[in-house]
Amino acid sequence: MPQNNLPTYAIVELLIRLEKHNPAIGGYKNHTEFDEGVMVRTSGGSIKFPKDLVEQQFRDPERITDKELERTALLFRN
Repeated sequence: MPQNNLPTYAIVELLIRLEKHNPAIGGYKNHTEFDEGVMVRTSGGSIKFPKDLVEQQFRDPERITDKELERTALLFRN
């Protein structure tokens, strides 16, 4: 996967999974990539998570545990 070119659909899939842990997250609006992370704006606020989590969602989503999703959902800010 090219650097600074994360697939949007993998981010949207992650948001869908994260909403199970925090329904306030809402739907995807846009995202901005940084060196190590991605800031995602949603209809409910924003959430920042590591690029490697998006890459894992793209390559092997089954390996992302519910515990990891719970921790990531805690990063949401409205």
